[in-house]
Amino acid sequence: MKKYLPHGLAIYIAFVFIQSLFFKFSGSEETVIIFASIGRWLAGLPVLHLLAEPFMLYGPWLIGSVELVASVLILWPRKRLSGALLGAAVMSGAIFFHLATPLGVNRVVDAAGNTDGGLLFIMACSVWLSCVVLIYLNRAGLGLHDSKRFPTL
Repeated sequence: MKKYLPHGLAIYIAFVFIQSLFFKFSGSEETVIIFASIGRWLAGLPVLHLLAEPFMLYGPWLIGSVELVASVLILWPRKRLSGALLGAAVMSGAIFFHLATPLGVNRVVDAAGNTDGGLLFIMACSVWLSCVVLIYLNRAGLGLHDSKRFPTL
């Protein structure tokens, strides 16, 4: 299991990130709704209101690019820890926005008001958890060799 689990998790994470790139890079209705919702929330906050419009316009490209880099790194065994750290960071942001903004867990996906039933949030959580497991499995790369604090599986 130790031999195959890291590869399986890496493939799963990369698959989720890469399949979402079409939506982010094509300006799909779903993506526009997501980033506009977060942008409107940012617009109502002191100081962060300055980021609202750039986030709505360029956020999908920025986040998609980071996910693409994370995918490449996570599929490269020698760079897997870096990819997992980057993936966990991006998914931490996604989970935060789902929970702390009007985007919500059960988000709207089209102009008709249809929702995804929480699927995007569940995917974000599962990718985050997969990244955390990969970080744990590759913790030696962090210099955390104390087996008392970080027992092996």
